[in-house]
Amino acid sequence: EVQLVESGGGLVQPGTSLRLSCAYSGFTFKAYKMSWVRQAPGKGLEWVSTIDSTGARTYYSDSVKGRFTISRDNAKNTLYLQLNSLKTEDTAMYFCEMGGAEVVTRTPRGQGTQVTVSS
Repeated sequence: EVQLVESGGGLVQPGTSLRLSCAYSGFTFKAYKMSWVRQAPGKGLEWVSTIDSTGARTYYSDSVKGRFTISRDNAKNTLYLQLNSLKTEDTAMYFCEMGGAEVVTRTPRGQGTQVTVSS
């Protein structure tokens, strides 16, 4: 059974940073590209970033490019998202998923981690 556990969210001020983690189990993590998506209150899922299976290639939405960094540790079956220069519009529930940008068409399997950016 695939299990996804996101963590690392919190309430922070604009301009600060957070590091999100996503621990996987139940499948061969290193074989899949992985993505982060987010859902702001009252809105649909938004693709944030994707990393390929080896970590060599990364992709970002225009809204987070230059501020967020996706990475992975295949030895630890863990996916990360470093969030820098946070803005109020980054406030959302963040989810990790197997696959690329197409994951926004599916209901996330994890419980997500809440990021709230407020002064």
